[in-house]
Amino acid sequence: MVDNGKSLSQQLNELLSDLIAKTEPGGRLPSEPKLAKQLGVSRATLREAMRIFETQGLIHRRQGVGTFVVPPARILDTGLEVLESILTQATREGLDIRVGPFSITERTASTAEAEALDLKPGSPVMQIVWVMETPDRPVAYLIDVLPAGVLDTYNTRLAFRGSVLDLLMDSDKFSLTSSRTELSAVAAPTEIAKALGIQRGDVVLCFQAKLYTSEGQVVDYSHSYYLPGYFRFHVVRRVG
Repeated sequence: MVDNGKSLSQQLNELLSDLIAKTEPGGRLPSEPKLAKQLGVSRATLREAMRIFETQGLIHRRQGVGTFVVPPARILDTGLEVLESILTQATREGLDIRVGPFSITERTASTAEAEALDLKPGSPVMQIVWVMETPDRPVAYLIDVLPAGVLDTYNTRLAFRGSVLDLLMDSDKFSLTSSRTELSAVAAPTEIAKALGIQRGDVVLCFQAKLYTSEGQVVDYSHSYYLPGYFRFHVVRRVG
């Protein structure tokens, strides 16, 4: 690469951005060894740069197949002031987001889960794990843990359409009032990276939330992982 006063990473990002822009959506980029040689960088440096474009939703790397340019995706740009499911918001915006593979299991709570749900250690819980997809790829990985009995396991398997929140809001057992949510950017561990089709360690947006009833009971403890290139969250703050 030519040294024009810019850092190596800046030059590499600009070259990759130009290459991606010139490649037809669905087209495959040169192989990693060939591209690294063409750009004059190591494969490790190239991989690190390509992570940025993958989390932005511009490319998709398929293990053993290659790296493909992704057709432009509509981003779900949503506020966080009102508690509603991502699927509800996507439907309202006319976005094609659907439930992918999911599992519903019964097990005992971990120490952290028991503390979050105000349960005794080892208490029974229901776990719902599912993948949110667009027509092109998986874009979110979600884990919900609920105290046993909050939802019926059999009926939940039949009724689940991609939103635990919607099932809870339809329940007549309690009234939901609020959610306490912590937002962070985290490095995707192996299981989540595999489910989302990204590399382990790629950055994803993480929402860790506890859902409360009007009696102050926590009925859902969740971790939601979103690809940044497909979601944009914001909060409207008013002058007090």
